[in-house]
Amino acid sequence: MLEAPLVLVLVVVAYLYSCVVILAEYERGVVFRLGRVLGAPKGPGLVFVFRPIDRMVRLSLRLETLDVPPQDIVTRDNVTVKVNAVVFFRVVEPQRAVLEVSNYLYSTSQLAQTTLRSVLGEVELDELLSEREKLNVRLQGVLDLDTGPWGIKVAKVEVKQVDLPETMIRAIARQAEAERERRAKIIHAQGELGAAENLAKAAELMQRQPAAMQLRYLQTLVEIGAEKNTTVVFPLPIELVSRFLQSGTPSS
Repeated sequence: MLEAPLVLVLVVVAYLYSCVVILAEYERGVVFRLGRVLGAPKGPGLVFVFRPIDRMVRLSLRLETLDVPPQDIVTRDNVTVKVNAVVFFRVVEPQRAVLEVSNYLYSTSQLAQTTLRSVLGEVELDELLSEREKLNVRLQGVLDLDTGPWGIKVAKVEVKQVDLPETMIRAIARQAEAERERRAKIIHAQGELGAAENLAKAAELMQRQPAAMQLRYLQTLVEIGAEKNTTVVFPLPIELVSRFLQSGTPSS
């Protein structure tokens, strides 16, 4: 006679034990009773779920990392590239994440792929390569706006890698080489201009001081002799040569 009450007590204790759920600090539980959601999410700590009339869906509030697989994108200037990205998001409203969408992880992944193709397809290749931070902010804003009704907060979006076709890589290399040659020519021309200006100033100064020309002649001879050359170069003024040429010309 005493075995039946004991068995009943053990069954009740086992049932109550199975109804106890412990939620961590970063977890929340959305409880459904007879199919209806019960108020605010439960947790953290000790939560009672009276099965089978109650059912609890457990969600994590920690930051999730979603790796977006490479997407084939045609930019606005008709260049085909492969782009992959990473999305950082978290659940901020557990009830919406359960009630508004069947699988928020899968839905966010699909939405991230389509958003990546649509947003990056509106920019040119140069903008995609040079303004990465601006595009990351734009992607984050679009995704955050679309996932807001699901109780999801997109914290950050980062474009990880842009794979270009081989022909485009060679074209960019040729463009970079031409740009470097253009800059080198500009720098060389600026150097020639500066040298010509300095030579003009030096010639004007020597013209005012004739002795400076003679000193320059002597300095040149010293520099030539310092190199142990057997040839001696003696500068001859052009004015002297022109006088001899004029004296040798027969008069009419």
